[in-house]
Amino acid sequence: MTPLKAVFLAHTAAPSGAELATLRMVSAMPAGQTAVVYTEDGPMLRRMAERGIETRLVRNDFDSRAMTIRKAGVRSLLTGAAGLLKLGWALGDTMRELEATVVIASSSKALLMGAVAARRARVPLVWHVHDRVSADYFGRWLALVIRLLGRVAARGYIANSRGTLASLWTWRKPVLVAYPGVEFPAHDDRSGEPAEQRPPAETVIVVVGRLAPWKGQDHFLRALAGVRVLPRDVYLVGGAFFDEEAYRAELEVHATALDLPVTFTGHVEDPEPYLRHADILVHCSVLPEPFGQVVVEGMRAGCAVIATRPGGPEEIVEPGLNGLLVDAGDRAGLTHALDTLIADQELRTKLADAARVRARDFDVAQTARAVTDFLTRLSGSRWRRG
Repeated sequence: MTPLKAVFLAHTAAPSGAELATLRMVSAMPAGQTAVVYTEDGPMLRRMAERGIETRLVRNDFDSRAMTIRKAGVRSLLTGAAGLLKLGWALGDTMRELEATVVIASSSKALLMGAVAARRARVPLVWHVHDRVSADYFGRWLALVIRLLGRVAARGYIANSRGTLASLWTWRKPVLVAYPGVEFPAHDDRSGEPAEQRPPAETVIVVVGRLAPWKGQDHFLRALAGVRVLPRDVYLVGGAFFDEEAYRAELEVHATALDLPVTFTGHVEDPEPYLRHADILVHCSVLPEPFGQVVVEGMRAGCAVIATRPGGPEEIVEPGLNGLLVDAGDRAGLTHALDTLIADQELRTKLADAARVRARDFDVAQTARAVTDFLTRLSGSRWRRG
């Protein structure tokens, strides 16, 4: 049997959630059996190379950002799709050079490129789905087109949650739910140490994530303004990518007008120091989150977690045992959850301690083993004409 050579295809090298999840997972997969191909330059190429992962750059000759999902019209979508198909032809040569036995598309754009590249390289294509393919994110008609493309082009699916899987058309195709894993050091010097929670007036809260309207940071600030005891410090950790700088400016205006103790950190390479420093992590997406990696990261760091439902956090948090869940968009509910945790230091300690145990269920080593086995099985069924 031909040894596995799994080549992951990504349309962006920006350090956002899906790309960082891929970095952790590929790092944990067997050495020499993976490679990553990017179609634009960016920080992820350096970060992959630093971990010794075989990495290639096949540049676009067009701007794929012109077909941004929420803003593109039909003409720009068609133009962008044609450019991606052309790029896919060139990527086919790269897949052959890398001796790929399976191609994994890490986004809907990568799926379109990968459909051509995998066919040209005569290997199966797997779609690793990091986003819910739904009308509230893509729009009704484009969601239908993307589901259909996945159904036609992909030999199998890897989904980052059961909720994401439910948004796809997978009938009679191999599927795997592989949660984005977090990394645990071989010797965690805090693994058995109880969380140290501060008194109410000294509480520190952190919100981690790209500054984007659907991530709900404005909703969080309004909810925070209604609490009985303000925390000492609030950190909004994350940068404004994809032309959303105006949203950050809006958030800064809200924080100042509401007289909230908020610090905007901008993009940081590693948010863990902020998570380790915080008492409470708030995840406040107003649309269903595909998974919610930061929820697991906050649990691992010893935070008491508040997260929104529906979406991936429902598959992570057991309400009242290792965190709290509130309905997305329910500002009064979020304020109530904040009041509850800020006031009750003992409850915070209980939830945070249980959260650290729960986080172990999402060790990236487990994810990497499951994905490696899945891809190995699919690699044994090579593409055949007709």
